[in-house]
Amino acid sequence: MAITETDITLPQLRCFVAAVDAGSLAEAGRQLGMSAASISKAIVRLEQTSGVRLLHRSTHAISLTQDGQELIAQAREVVRAADAFSRSAGAQTQDSAIGWVRVTSPVALMREVLTPLLAEFGRRHPSIRLDLRASNELADLARDGVDLAIRSGSLVRVPGHVQSAWFRFPWVVCASPEYLEGREPPAQTDDLAGHRLIGFRNQRNGQVRPWRFRQPGGKVIQFAPEVSAVFDDGASVWNAVVHGAGISCAPLWLAAADLRAGRAVEVLRDWRDADVTMNFLRLDRRLTPERVSTVIDFLRRHAPSLNDLI
Repeated sequence: MAITETDITLPQLRCFVAAVDAGSLAEAGRQLGMSAASISKAIVRLEQTSGVRLLHRSTHAISLTQDGQELIAQAREVVRAADAFSRSAGAQTQDSAIGWVRVTSPVALMREVLTPLLAEFGRRHPSIRLDLRASNELADLARDGVDLAIRSGSLVRVPGHVQSAWFRFPWVVCASPEYLEGREPPAQTDDLAGHRLIGFRNQRNGQVRPWRFRQPGGKVIQFAPEVSAVFDDGASVWNAVVHGAGISCAPLWLAAADLRAGRAVEVLRDWRDADVTMNFLRLDRRLTPERVSTVIDFLRRHAPSLNDLI
């Protein structure tokens, strides 16, 4: 709600309380660093706004009217509450790397990337507590009180938010050595028709996520997999791949550990599409709490190591 000239303001109440407690406008002015005339003007505006006379004024003294006597206690309470809030906010500014940070990310990223970092983060930042919310749908940050969302792709169309990059990664098409044993690995997308394919279903629209490829000549194509199984959780898709259920397309950060260990192998390497960016998304506020910045800085330093696989 916009403040109008008819609203009672905290400075007006502060001047009223100071004048009553000091016993004079001049002394109230000295305590607040204002002139007596400014104190008087603020109280007059308070009286005009509230519609009641609060003080009796004489040349040398002031006293409360009946209405003033009834309202002074409430005015003091408002001023005390404002002072307490100011002190608390100041403490938060000095040491705002304390308290809860609410983070949301896709389910697979939460399980495979964020959860393994929890112990190290707790050792380094014991004063920050994390409320981690796994969801494949983008939360309403303001409504749900979320400080930080982690999502891939461009989020520039989300109004009232600030987007910043975390790390870049490709999507890779993989299978387990056990699945490929005795089978011819696909050399081009048409060869996928002869294989068991595992898909990921978008919970929001119910559609199986298409796979994107960049042909060796540079043309980008979308491939709609004819799946033999479909999951709505990326980690489950990948688990099925590692256990030999078929071929699927997964983000490299999800596949990296198993590729390094030889539990999975990449196929169609020359058909990879361009890299995607994993982003941080937060509300567009001029002041970002230090605890949120601390979480972002920690995650930047611990981005998944993919260089040896790219």
